[in-house]
Amino acid sequence: MNRFQLPCLRRLLSSRRHQCPPPYSIDKSSIDKNDVILTGDRATGRLHLGHYSGSLSQRLALQGQCAQTILVADMQGLTDNGHQPGHVATHILGLVADYLAVGLDPDKVTICQQSQLPALAELTMFYSNLVSYTRLVRNPTVKHEINDKQFGQQVPVGFLTYPISQAADITAFGANLVPVGDDQLPMIEQTNDIVRKFNHVVGEPVLRECRALTSKASRLPGVDGKSKMSKSLGNAIYLSDDNDTIRNAVRSMYTDPQHLRVSDPGRVEGNVVFTYLDAFHPDAQHVAELKAHYQRGGLGDMTVKNVLTDSLVSLISPIRERRKALMNAPDHLLDVLKDGQQKASIQTNQTCQNVKRSLGLLVG
Repeated sequence: MNRFQLPCLRRLLSSRRHQCPPPYSIDKSSIDKNDVILTGDRATGRLHLGHYSGSLSQRLALQGQCAQTILVADMQGLTDNGHQPGHVATHILGLVADYLAVGLDPDKVTICQQSQLPALAELTMFYSNLVSYTRLVRNPTVKHEINDKQFGQQVPVGFLTYPISQAADITAFGANLVPVGDDQLPMIEQTNDIVRKFNHVVGEPVLRECRALTSKASRLPGVDGKSKMSKSLGNAIYLSDDNDTIRNAVRSMYTDPQHLRVSDPGRVEGNVVFTYLDAFHPDAQHVAELKAHYQRGGLGDMTVKNVLTDSLVSLISPIRERRKALMNAPDHLLDVLKDGQQKASIQTNQTCQNVKRSLGLLVG
């Protein structure tokens, strides 16, 4: 990118045309400036509305409150894509573009690439000696995901041990707050098990325990009404989707199967369209009025879907345009990762040195 293009990109990134209500109820007074947050995503695809209503919104709300690192988890992406590493490699810069497009600021958060921080792999190896095979396979999150991915007896060792890798990530940055969904709570528990065992073995509090920062909002369902919006299930609306794709996705959404005529009273509970309106429409009072009208009858499904379509187009369009501009500026994205790596390397290397020293491995 040349010196004339960069100011244009900066102006585009600073633009905001739509603000949706925050899906997370965050008590910022509970976040201390000395807290450290670690979060991130596997580099296995584009980010979608489920990410936005969950982790991305929370990161945005917390940026600038305390130290926050966002990890592009390419190594963990390989745990179930080892046979196709190109699938992970091709999504690294896209993930960074998604972060910047929604408003995450590299001056306020550290964005870095997992595989470029060797200390994380070293810590994973040290911690693996403190965790039994039985403990790993008993982890409910791991058990569920192994079943979900239908590995059978062909579970990659890296996938089985990724809770150890996550513990390495968290402790390397000294993070004490980790934003997760309820399904990831066993991972936090396992991290703290490792921390306590390590500190007990070496006889000093080298590592810091963490706690989960959970959402008070429900997980966003997929457009097909499934319990989770997912890349693998093909039921997602992506932050890079064009307007026609968004419109078609909303049209396919399930509403109330008993709402056969416009005049019929309809149910809003479990109605995917209203779930999305609650999450993304900027006017909660208008949504409440739509619900009341729908419940007493006289409001058609297509009318409600059109309201949702307009809201989502308003939200996603500027994000999509910023993302497009960023993907056309790969050098800028690489600079963001390079700067993040420099910051992250200092802390992760120091943690690794402390671990080695406490284990008595730094001889001479």
